[in-house]
Amino acid sequence: MNKVFNHRSGLALVIGLCLAGNAFATNGYFTHGTGTKNKSMAGAGIALPEDAIDVVNNPAVATEVGDQFIFGASLFSPIRKYSTSESLANGNGGAITIGPNNIDSSSNYFVIPHIAKTWQLENGNALAVAFYGRGGMNTDWEGGTATFDPDGPGPAGPMTFPGTYGAGDAGVDLNQAFLDLTWARKLNDQFSLGVAGVLVAQWFKADGVMSFAPLTETYATGAMQGAPVFPENLSNNGHDWAYGYGLKVGLHWKPTDRISFGLMYQSKIWMSEFDKYADLFAERGDMDIPPDLKLGVTFKTSETVDLSFDIEHIWYSDVDSVNNPIALLFNCPTAGFGGMELSNCLGGSNGGGFGWEDMTVYKAGLRYKAGEDWIWRLGYSYGEQPIPTSEMSFNILAPGVMEQHITAGFTLERTKGRQFNMAFMFAPNKKLTGQQNFDPTQTVTFEMYQWEIEASYSWRF
Repeated sequence: MNKVFNHRSGLALVIGLCLAGNAFATNGYFTHGTGTKNKSMAGAGIALPEDAIDVVNNPAVATEVGDQFIFGASLFSPIRKYSTSESLANGNGGAITIGPNNIDSSSNYFVIPHIAKTWQLENGNALAVAFYGRGGMNTDWEGGTATFDPDGPGPAGPMTFPGTYGAGDAGVDLNQAFLDLTWARKLNDQFSLGVAGVLVAQWFKADGVMSFAPLTETYATGAMQGAPVFPENLSNNGHDWAYGYGLKVGLHWKPTDRISFGLMYQSKIWMSEFDKYADLFAERGDMDIPPDLKLGVTFKTSETVDLSFDIEHIWYSDVDSVNNPIALLFNCPTAGFGGMELSNCLGGSNGGGFGWEDMTVYKAGLRYKAGEDWIWRLGYSYGEQPIPTSEMSFNILAPGVMEQHITAGFTLERTKGRQFNMAFMFAPNKKLTGQQNFDPTQTVTFEMYQWEIEASYSWRF
């Protein structure tokens, strides 16, 4: 057995770290799966270990996949657009009227890498290292207009400005790079237990949202003291970095040759703050990554067919900047509704946010071995998207509304221990319509569909 991290593995890992680019995701801003084989079954199969990258879905399976190295990348394309209806307010009465606009996002193609290596040690122990990208809040809305009355009841009247929110082209860019360091132990012939430390770097930028400056805690605090201060850390500050850590635990149980079970829990990942966007996110720029639980079972129905069924639950409610409703902003002292709660302003300790709810995803996958060389896979997943129709205006920046994923893929193994894998995903069009929060005479509609192609190559030592 190869017990060392050889130079070829190390070089590939470093290259992968350097190539981590825009990573988009599909269940909110979690990916529908990790690893080519897992993705080709729509994320099902945490109880069906096959590759080193599977330790990301369940760290316990490091003991089940041998000494292996795998690398791969996907080309991901989310096609998004938003539209707003005609307004009766047209910027009057304190309304912020968006458009009417009908805009397609211009950021449509992303490359997402992954790399993993496992080592089998003595006494049933195993180690693994895995790198992978993820994200899910990238939009680029070019053009459009917004209308509002900047001097309130003054003589100027409503004015129209360029950009979705009247502050120029709008959009956000969130990218995440994960590094899992895993130890696992085979307790007996049936049970394996795994633990992983999760290290994360994420980077973010937001453009075109400076029109919300009067709703920030910075501005409102100054206004209450008689001298409003425009926030410096709200918009158009380029990319900012944040770093964090978390813990992942997993269990793999195979009571018979015909059935196996998997469990994985990932804690909240505690991130440092985005200082350049401390006036945008709640808790002065805090954006942790929510906890995640996966449960799975695989049935081996014959020597050639495996059926996997998984459930995943994501606690978006554990992250204030993602979960807090936008309506909290109307309690901000400068919102004009009589509220006096500074903590509810943008950037406040309980500031308004995107209003995302928790998400539960149901997944099913089929694995069929066709002879010695070919393995074919199919998958389907469904989860109700996390954005309520009461949370439309801010979520123009992050319309994560996908619900269904249809997947397929294959493995070709001409040489023993050398595998080429491919996965294909299509997420059918999803449309969501709700009231515009800053102009109740308008509606906002999001529309989105996605596709992805991924390839990977692995070899055993």
